[in-house]
Amino acid sequence: MCVARGGGLGIACSRRPCSLPDTVGELKQNYKERRLPVTDGSRELHGLCAQLEFLLQFDLKEKRSFFGQRRDYWDFLCHGLASRRQGHEGVRFVSSLEKLRTPVGKGRAFIRYCLVHRQLAESLQLCFLDPQMTSEWYYARSPFLHPQLRADILGCLYELDGVTFHLALKRGDLDAAWPMFSE
Repeated sequence: MCVARGGGLGIACSRRPCSLPDTVGELKQNYKERRLPVTDGSRELHGLCAQLEFLLQFDLKEKRSFFGQRRDYWDFLCHGLASRRQGHEGVRFVSSLEKLRTPVGKGRAFIRYCLVHRQLAESLQLCFLDPQMTSEWYYARSPFLHPQLRADILGCLYELDGVTFHLALKRGDLDAAWPMFSE
């Protein structure tokens, strides 16, 4: 079960404070009650993606590519997965999407890919296995540099492995924003 010690996984949402454990719990509950896959029409999916992106961007160090483009969590994920495996199918898939131009859009596509393929927690865990590499990308306030907070986040995300997601994976609008829910 997802747990947050000391409120460490809470973030400010538009109308009320929310936390990753609460959002994952709501998403799982609705999935169980409806007995239908989670789609882009899910309010909880939208909240989950926004919270996860916030966590991945929080206290991320300013890095630039050779050509001066700002690097984002997508670049960290690629670097982290490349150091652990021969290649990650999600990285290959997202890299093949010609419509996505920004690292943020590619990061969003990767998260969606991993949700559909039930690989999100495992993929992130692989990225965070090397604390030295993580500290090269994140400042000290990042929850991913704190073992208990990182474990709590990953624990929540592993709970999503039991949820079926049916999401459009070849969206070209992820550079601008997450898809909005329509329920």
